[in-house]
Amino acid sequence: MSNTVVSRPATQPGLHPKTSPWHSLQHRIAPYLFISPFLLLFAVFGLWPILRSLVLAFYATNGPKSQVFVGWNNFRFMFGDPDFHTAVWNTLVYTFWSVFLQLPLALGLAILLNQRWLKARDFLRLAFFSPNLLGQVFVGVLFSVLFVPQYGLLNRVLHALFGIPLDTKWLSNPALVMPAIVLTSLWLYVGFNMIYFLAALQAVDTEQYEAADVDGANPWQKFWAVTMPGIRPVAVFVLVTATIGSFQLFELPYIMLGNSAGPNNAGLTVVMYLYNNGFITGDLGYASAVGWTLAIGVLIVSLFQMRLTGAWKGGD
Repeated sequence: MSNTVVSRPATQPGLHPKTSPWHSLQHRIAPYLFISPFLLLFAVFGLWPILRSLVLAFYATNGPKSQVFVGWNNFRFMFGDPDFHTAVWNTLVYTFWSVFLQLPLALGLAILLNQRWLKARDFLRLAFFSPNLLGQVFVGVLFSVLFVPQYGLLNRVLHALFGIPLDTKWLSNPALVMPAIVLTSLWLYVGFNMIYFLAALQAVDTEQYEAADVDGANPWQKFWAVTMPGIRPVAVFVLVTATIGSFQLFELPYIMLGNSAGPNNAGLTVVMYLYNNGFITGDLGYASAVGWTLAIGVLIVSLFQMRLTGAWKGGD
């Protein structure tokens, strides 16, 4: 009795179903079909608004339908506007103090909370991180109460410790508005950046610390020779993101100062300036010009930071 194998004929003579043109087409377009919802949403809600704002930057508008082409006049007026200069200066001052106070404090907290001898480490990590869960609007309302003269908690604490007058008007004195905003942002964001540093510290190879101990290195030498090189990529990331976030400051001073820029525009930021011209005045074209100027400025500062920290060379 002979054994004969009967094979099922292919769909087309000489062509296996898995190698058919339709199957090959399905195999090629399947990845694009899976990502098509994201691409569609990004095109409608991301790419189109970006391109539309670029076009609007060269128009003067009065609402969404009234548009007049003005070319580069929006940018010329912006760079000659004293309020824009004030907004840029306030934003730079806030960014400088916020970053150069915030990041060392966040790193110091991370080093402290990474010590094994410290009790209740998990609770302290949650306690320092939790202010970031509240959001800028809630924190702005909270600190606007804390800064109240006479009865504000901050004035009472500073009066008890340093003898500062109880009637110190933090949010009414142009010289104290920016320090008040910086202090509030520290309470809000130090714990958030601490989490990044804490994760980076836990990823540093412990054998390097052991080798440093064998070489007789003191804690300060181990910090600069082992800790800093180990957390450098995360430190660069935190520096860049904190700078970008500082340039985008809006809700916190806007709420703290009672939906305004404060006395003598002491709390005016670039994003607040954009909001006032785009949604209060109604000139969306001019606001688009401000937005693109801010975006290009942030890009230049970020590239400079990455070049200065050696991020382009992979940290070499």
